[in-house]
Amino acid sequence: MTKVSRAFTLLKQAIKGEEMDYTTGSINKAVVMLAIPMMLEMALESVFALVDLYFVGHLPNSSHAIQTVGLTESVLTIIYSIAIGMSMAATAVVARRIGEKNPVAAAKAGAQAILIALGINLIISIFGFIYARDILLIMGASAETADHGTTFTRIMMAGSIVIILLFLINGIFRGAGNAAIAMKSLWIANLANIILCPLLINGLGPIPAFGLTGAAIATTAGRGIGVAYQLYHLWSGKHLIRLKLTYFTPHLEQIKALLKIATPAIFQFIIASCSWVFLAQLVATTGGDQGSAGYQTALRLMMFFLLPAWGMSNAAATLVGQNLGAAQIDRAYQSVITTMKYNAAYMAGVMLFTFIAGPFVVSFFTNDKQVQDVAIQALYILCAGYVFYGIEMVLVSTFNGAGDTRTPTWINFFGFWVFQIPFAYLLAHYLNMGPTGVFIAIPVSETGIAIVAYFLFKKGKWKTIKV
Repeated sequence: MTKVSRAFTLLKQAIKGEEMDYTTGSINKAVVMLAIPMMLEMALESVFALVDLYFVGHLPNSSHAIQTVGLTESVLTIIYSIAIGMSMAATAVVARRIGEKNPVAAAKAGAQAILIALGINLIISIFGFIYARDILLIMGASAETADHGTTFTRIMMAGSIVIILLFLINGIFRGAGNAAIAMKSLWIANLANIILCPLLINGLGPIPAFGLTGAAIATTAGRGIGVAYQLYHLWSGKHLIRLKLTYFTPHLEQIKALLKIATPAIFQFIIASCSWVFLAQLVATTGGDQGSAGYQTALRLMMFFLLPAWGMSNAAATLVGQNLGAAQIDRAYQSVITTMKYNAAYMAGVMLFTFIAGPFVVSFFTNDKQVQDVAIQALYILCAGYVFYGIEMVLVSTFNGAGDTRTPTWINFFGFWVFQIPFAYLLAHYLNMGPTGVFIAIPVSETGIAIVAYFLFKKGKWKTIKV
């Protein structure tokens, strides 16, 4: 069999989701089998924002619509933080139990994680629905933009439970090594969103045009369909993880164990998310509506390419968790090194593509020349740190996959709040660089975070964590 045919066969196996033991055999194959569906999963997650951005970017008064979508997404990153934090805890515990060859305990842990997430999200979604307009104003939107986008924000916040479940349940599947199910749930959700977005935004026949509000309805409905697909597979009994109703009876010891991992993980991502929220507000106040819309356009495009890298880094979390569970510490270490090399190479390619095709891609999403100019400048500056982003993501996933969620939380605290935010404020206000100063602060701080994370990875405390 030639190298090309072997690669094609491996690709088919990864997408199909053939189950395998990740604690034995080729590490390269293990990384590829997990990374391919995980990269596609995360790429598809970013498509939600890009589909919305494309259609609302061609509405009348598109700068208000783009800003509303971007600022709402910035606030929703707090929801994402909870979802990701819970999914990290679920991945770590499920992977460890699977490595110990105990799928029943893995399923019980997954059920308890879902129970916790539902309770936490209830309060947030109610609060977000009631104070949607105030949230947009606090984020730096003008009164006109807030009036224009309140209903959009209200629907997105009220429907945030589907965001939580989509991330969390995919984390359960990833921990079990079944990344293909996670990927396919995003395929289904995105297909529904792509079909519903133009229908609900622009209208067709008897379907009225809802404009910006239609984008919120389409995105929430699409994610809901994806969650329904996930739940079917969790209950079907066809995979390693199979849920039963009895598993949802609150188990205090299991809840405490999950929260011990999830709480630092949630704060880890809230710290990062709040930093992004502050930066978005700083750009909005120093760059106006066009500056804010340009920055949000650049962020959506950047995340489109970063999320696949994040997907690849998730392979490290699964491999570390399962191999630590199987007492294969050296294999866990080598899995991280291999994943890191792949991710750095991918991000180097993305950086080159951004320099070459950045202006063309931006022009596809907005017709506003001022917005285009800001977005292009932001992309060029942000992509300077892409390789370090790739390395950092793998290392953070390593700590989280081992159950050591405290280390990356402290890294984020010092990297974002102690350094990035003051540095961005200094450049934007005191050195009068405006949005450009914010753009510069991002790759500089991310590079520093990557260096610190690598030093702590080499120290090896993550190898001794018990979950």
